[in-house]
Amino acid sequence: MKSSKLQAPSLKLILLIFIFFLLSGCNSPNKPVITPRSEIIDPYSWDFGKVKEGVILEHSFILKNESKVTLNIKDINTSCGCTVSKVQKKVLLPGEATLIEVNFNTKGYSAKVQQFIYVHTDNLDNPILRFIIKAKVQR
Repeated sequence: MKSSKLQAPSLKLILLIFIFFLLSGCNSPNKPVITPRSEIIDPYSWDFGKVKEGVILEHSFILKNESKVTLNIKDINTSCGCTVSKVQKKVLLPGEATLIEVNFNTKGYSAKVQQFIYVHTDNLDNPILRFIIKAKVQR
C-alpha cells in the first residue's frame, strides 16, 4: 500500500514538470517570423504596379514540369485580345522549364486591370494553369 502512495506523488510531479516545460516554451525568444502577405511571391501572378496608359507591358512567367512524366502544352490563350502570350517550348520532360511570354497593351485602359493567361496541358490533375497579370493604368 505504501508503494501506491509513493507512485501518486511521483506521477503528479512528472505531470507538473511536463506542464512547466510545455508552458516555458510559449515565451521562447525564437518565435517564428511570419511573412506579411504582401511579401509572398506568387509564381502565377505578376503585378506591374502603376503604369501609363498606352504602354505595352511585357513579362515572362516560368513554367516548370514538377512531375515525373512528360508535360505537353496543348494550347495557350488569354482573357482579352489586348493580351498576347506564347510559350517557348511545348513539350517539357520531368524537371524541364519554359517561359510563358506575355504582352499586355494598356491602350484604352484606366484604373486597376487584371488579365488572365490560360495554359492548357495534358496533366489530368491540373489541365489548365492560370497566370494573372495586374496593373494600375493611369492616363
